[in-house]
Amino acid sequence: MKESGIQKENSAGGRISVVVLRSTILVCLGLSGCADTGGYSNRRLFPEDVSSVCLKMFDNQTFRRGVEYELSDALAKRIEAETPYKVVSSSDRADTLMSGQIVQIAESVLSIERELGLALEKQVQVRAVVSWKNLKTGQLLIDNQPVAAEATYSEFQRQDFSYASALAANKLAQKIVELMENKW
Repeated sequence: MKESGIQKENSAGGRISVVVLRSTILVCLGLSGCADTGGYSNRRLFPEDVSSVCLKMFDNQTFRRGVEYELSDALAKRIEAETPYKVVSSSDRADTLMSGQIVQIAESVLSIERELGLALEKQVQVRAVVSWKNLKTGQLLIDNQPVAAEATYSEFQRQDFSYASALAANKLAQKIVELMENKW
């Protein structure tokens, strides 16, 4: 008696060979996965030849002061928490150097109260340009990459510009850490 091209046997040995055959096929298909074709991979997310980052204070090209401190602080904390790298203060002891500048801080009104014309909700947008250089090889890992982030605030909820700029700086730091990941 034949069923699906495999001879069905009543013995336990026949059933085991069918299970072994199916398992072997599944393992072979699994091993021929898509790692080399741009799919899943076990590679590290971040460059492996780097162990430390010297983070320079970001320059601020705008008239709003203080955001460069918030961004540099948030970026140092995110690098330490989300990457395998250690932030060091001296470029002599670092494998890489990260620098950048804040090029724009914009504030816009999102909604207005109808009767009095007061702004109900505002948005702060922070734009920066980031560079990350490998000090051992001289290679630019990130080359003047523009990055932007925004945050909203409402004065009716007792929030102000400094609250929103700190949120935007934190979001910007998150995006910069994402730029540090290996390209897919």
